[in-house]
Amino acid sequence: MSNNKNSEFEQRTDKLQVITDVIKDAAKVYQGDVTALLALLRQLEKLHREIRDGMFQDSLPDNRQRLYSLLKNIESEGGWPYIERMRLQSFLVNLPVEVGDE
Repeated sequence: MSNNKNSEFEQRTDKLQVITDVIKDAAKVYQGDVTALLALLRQLEKLHREIRDGMFQDSLPDNRQRLYSLLKNIESEGGWPYIERMRLQSFLVNLPVEVGDE
């Protein structure tokens, strides 16, 4: 990697780390406030959708060589980004079990 490319990569990595730290700090501030944490998750999902449907799609490769390079990157760097939703059972885990009268 050339010095210029390496510098660009480091700047991008640093910028993404700053964003990650801000989000983690917000989550820590909201810890214990399920409504605020849910709002944060919704905002992240909305941002994910906006980037994916807008800038990302507009930036998709226009030739086979670039497409191959992108697919290779996706495979080597951990796959496709995905925001998983919790299942209802995960919510129920914290509820006390009620014993019926017998």
